[in-house]
Amino acid sequence: MSNLSGKYAVVGVGETQVGKRPEATTNSLHVEAIRLCLEDAGISASQVDGLLTNQPLTDAHRSYAVRLAHMAGIDPSYATDLALGGATPIAMIQNAVMAIEAGMANYVVCVHARKRATPDPTPGYPIRSGDEHWEQPWGHFSAVANHAFAATRHMHEFGTTSEDLGQVAVSTRKHACMNKNATMQKPMTIEDHQASRLIVEPLHLFDCSLESDGGAALLVTSMERARDLPKKPVQVLGMGQHHPHSSVMDAPTLTTLGSRKSSEAAYRMAGLGPKDMAFAQIYDCFTITTLITIEDYGFCGKGEGKDFVKDGRIEVGGEIPVNTHGGLLSQAHLEGIMHVTEGVKQLRGNEVEPERQVQGARAGIISGHGGSLCMHASLVLGVQ
Repeated sequence: MSNLSGKYAVVGVGETQVGKRPEATTNSLHVEAIRLCLEDAGISASQVDGLLTNQPLTDAHRSYAVRLAHMAGIDPSYATDLALGGATPIAMIQNAVMAIEAGMANYVVCVHARKRATPDPTPGYPIRSGDEHWEQPWGHFSAVANHAFAATRHMHEFGTTSEDLGQVAVSTRKHACMNKNATMQKPMTIEDHQASRLIVEPLHLFDCSLESDGGAALLVTSMERARDLPKKPVQVLGMGQHHPHSSVMDAPTLTTLGSRKSSEAAYRMAGLGPKDMAFAQIYDCFTITTLITIEDYGFCGKGEGKDFVKDGRIEVGGEIPVNTHGGLLSQAHLEGIMHVTEGVKQLRGNEVEPERQVQGARAGIISGHGGSLCMHASLVLGVQ
């Protein structure tokens, strides 16, 4: 698939306001994000012929993408729902590229929204995660419990400490404080991190991502069409996925995740490597996820993440700026869709606050991570 590198591009992005949106519904947040995206791209809904999304967590639908497309005024020739948890937004981009390459669509919207900070007035039923009968009856449930296993194992194998994880939270918060569309605007210190209550040992409150209302959307098309649109196209250079297990109970290791093989595939397709990346927007549902992914993506050796995240190396101006928008930890938890929109804006240049702009950025890598540390998708974006 290396021949796809650079043939397709993101040409529009839209982000809603995040945090608490009690006036909104999950549907309205999706539609708002689509509208903002198409305005940014300079095209109308009637020109769009593809839509990808995933289903709301508490309001399962048949073919939600089709319903959502028509809510937004789109008459799709290609539409589907994807379900890879936090890997879904990147998988949407990947599927959009493949659909356009196959001739099934010309302009594909990828959209994701959640309403988790305030109740959604829409009645519904939760989507099953698959572990209701095998793990939950024994007291093992929730994402934080799964990731606490990984944190404990990383500490055991490599001597990582809670304070090391706190470095990730502090750096991410620093970026959020520079982002007007971020929920958390108060600076954090290591002392603040350590003083926050334990959720599941060894993870503290500030090791955990937010519950958020909001959404974002991206528009994908070919480079030939992109050249006729007003904004600088951001090319899809590399793509990868890897899903090494389905449950932490089955995982061969908890200190190397699907991120290693997924990123290797994306780098290979792009013809680039870790040293070519100007930034990394890394899925940060928990601080341990960021640290392990930094290692798996080749920015340092396995077990070296605990030292790599110190001394400003993952901050803007450092060796590899990570989550320049504040990430899931401090901007909003929208399963990584805003990691992708942030990557696009960084590569366009001059579309984020000057203090968090990565100067001279030509390529960056973005990660998506889902389920019981079991799903991963990687995306390398770049500009000519």
